[in-house]
Amino acid sequence: MPALRDIRRRIASVRSTRQITNTMKMVAAARLRRAQEALFRARPYAWGLERLIGDLCVRVRKESHPLLAPGTSGRGALVVVTSDRGLCGAFNSNVLRRAIERMAERPEVEMGLISVGKKGRDFFRRRGWPVLHEEVGIFQELSIDRARNLAERIEELYLSGDLEFVEVVHQEFRSPVRQEVVLRPLLPIVPHEPVEGPVRPYLYEPSEEALLEVLLLRYLVVQMWRVLLESFAAEQGARMVAMENATDNADEMIEELTLLYNKARQAAITKEILEVAGGAEAMRKAEET
Repeated sequence: MPALRDIRRRIASVRSTRQITNTMKMVAAARLRRAQEALFRARPYAWGLERLIGDLCVRVRKESHPLLAPGTSGRGALVVVTSDRGLCGAFNSNVLRRAIERMAERPEVEMGLISVGKKGRDFFRRRGWPVLHEEVGIFQELSIDRARNLAERIEELYLSGDLEFVEVVHQEFRSPVRQEVVLRPLLPIVPHEPVEGPVRPYLYEPSEEALLEVLLLRYLVVQMWRVLLESFAAEQGARMVAMENATDNADEMIEELTLLYNKARQAAITKEILEVAGGAEAMRKAEET
C-alpha cells in the first residue's frame, strides 16, 4: 500500500488541478455567453444576405463578376478553421479529420490550404502540406475587421486565377454541449435554391457591375464573419464541457484517493496498536518469568 505521504501529495496535486479546470470551465462559460450573443445577432443578417445573393445570382450572368464564375485552373482551396488553444476535447481533431477526408475525396484536384487558427497551422506544418495563407491569433481579438481582411485575402487568391473553387470546413455551434463539423462551398457564389416559375429581371442602379462589386464582397465578408463566430462559440462550448468533465474526474479521483488514504491510515494505526499490544504482552511474560 502506498505511503501516507505519497497519497497526501497526490490528493493535493489533484485538488490543484481541479481548481484550474474548474476556473477554466467558468471562464469558458462566460466567454460562451458573449460569443452566443454576438453569433445570434449576426446569423439573421448573414442568412438574409445569403438568400438575397442566391436569388440575385439567378438573374445575372456568370460573366458579370469573377466571383460568380468557376475557375479553370484545376486547383482548389480549403479554408480550415481551428482554435488557437487546446483543452477543448475533440474540437480541433474533428475539423482536421474532415479536412483530410475532403482532400481524399477529390484526389484529382490539387488542394491548397488556408489555415485559420494555430492548431490547424501547426498540424499542416508538421506534415509539410501546402498552406496558401494562415491566420493565427484571430480569435484573441475577434472583430469584423479581421474577418474582412481574411475575406479580402481569399478573394485575392481566387481572382488571381490560381483557384477553381474555395470551400470552408469549421465547427458550427448547435448548443453549449453540441457542435457539428460542416463543409460548405464559399466560392464561386452560386444559387442555393432553384427558382420556380419565370425569372423576373431586376433593375440596377447605378449598374449591375457596380452593385455586384459591392454586394459580393460584402457577402464574402459576412459569411466569413459568421464562420468565425460559429467556430468561436463552438470552441468555448467544447472547452466548457471538456473542463467540466475534467473537474468531475478530479472529484472522483480525490474521493478514491481519500478512501485509499483512510484505509492506509487505518492500517497504520492498527499496526501500531498491534505493536504496542505485542510489546506489552512480551513485557508481561518477561515479568512473570
